[in-house]
Amino acid sequence: MREADLIICNAKELLTLKGGKTPRKGVKEMNSLGIINDGALVIKDGLILDVGPTDEILRKYDAEEIFDVAGKVVMPGFVDAHTHPVFYHTRENEFEMRILGKSYVEISQSGGGIRSSIEAVRTASEDKLYDLARKRVMRMISCGTTTVEAKSGYGLTTESELKMLRVIKRLQEDLPIDIVSTFMGAHEFPTEYKDNREEYIRILLEEMMPAVAEAGLAEFCDIFTEEHVYTIEESRIILERAKELGFKIRMHADEIKSIGGAQLAAEVGAVSADHLGAASEAGIVAMKESGVIPVLLPATIFSLGLESYADARKMIDLGLPVAIATDYNPGSCNCDSMQFVVTLATLQMKMTVAEAIVAGTINAAHSLHLGDILGTLEAGKQADFLIMDMPSYRYLPYHFGSNNVEMVFKKGELIYENIDIEIIEENIRE
Repeated sequence: MREADLIICNAKELLTLKGGKTPRKGVKEMNSLGIINDGALVIKDGLILDVGPTDEILRKYDAEEIFDVAGKVVMPGFVDAHTHPVFYHTRENEFEMRILGKSYVEISQSGGGIRSSIEAVRTASEDKLYDLARKRVMRMISCGTTTVEAKSGYGLTTESELKMLRVIKRLQEDLPIDIVSTFMGAHEFPTEYKDNREEYIRILLEEMMPAVAEAGLAEFCDIFTEEHVYTIEESRIILERAKELGFKIRMHADEIKSIGGAQLAAEVGAVSADHLGAASEAGIVAMKESGVIPVLLPATIFSLGLESYADARKMIDLGLPVAIATDYNPGSCNCDSMQFVVTLATLQMKMTVAEAIVAGTINAAHSLHLGDILGTLEAGKQADFLIMDMPSYRYLPYHFGSNNVEMVFKKGELIYENIDIEIIEENIRE
């Protein structure tokens, strides 16, 4: 028998998501979960060695540890491809303002929104920002996230943006998950430049982006392309400069109004275009033709109290590889649970449960250029997986508002175990 480090066996459903080497596109591919009933997973040196029916696996392999997960679902860890976890103050006051009728744009233009987070980030120490962000990412892990994309964008000076990116680098080094860093100095125009946009753009082009590139602190560059923030023309200039400096491109596009952000994402060769609640059919077609991955953020629309959910059905039916993410941030969406995003994707964007799982794992991984090493449970990939206390994968969006995760594994190591129920039972016995 071949030796392994760990075998997970007797899974009621083992969701492998086995498929090709490209993002899953269209109805057929996005509904294929590669389920093995009574499945088993073999891990060695942090990688998946084999998958298959339990009886076959146990005939071929022995391991130092064998976990019997009878009655449970095993699936890939979530890949959260759009988050803003480095900030100081939360903004629950703005949440209540929206309840009382103020719009996101009105709050932003009156000095709230992104600008209200800037001063605290600028003055906070790097250690304090790190401590706060670390707790937030740990909560994401407890909800089943094993890979995170994290953005800067609440400093908007060269010094403070570099500080935020150093915090993300520390998170990469200290936490047991993959964290992908994105520079987002074009998140908003800071108050001191709201009447001198040209000067802030000059700082971005000539000072800030070169400094980030030289420090090697970010893989991607993102921008908030929207009518009240960066115009199409401004965005094109900034993104072309980012490409010259070696950044891969992501975009906040057509979230509130259809101004051509999706088409610009296609034009500049963006890896992803995110939000897309107002994307036009022409924009959707342009993304398909250029291979842009749409990353949809239904929890943001939910938190804003809007009805303008992205048209996931049209995108999938047209053959785009849809991904989903939390958009965790202090203002418009303080959601750290990919499980809840799966629920919203099914209820509000009319995705099937299988499509939502694919969107939150392998397609999200491809949007970070990580689809070749994670996002599915196949031989040769990282052993990033979840043991879910559910009778079937369809239970995931159905049982919302609490945590279905029992264990989280990253590279074959147990990094989180949900033991709250056991603690309650012990207290009852005592």
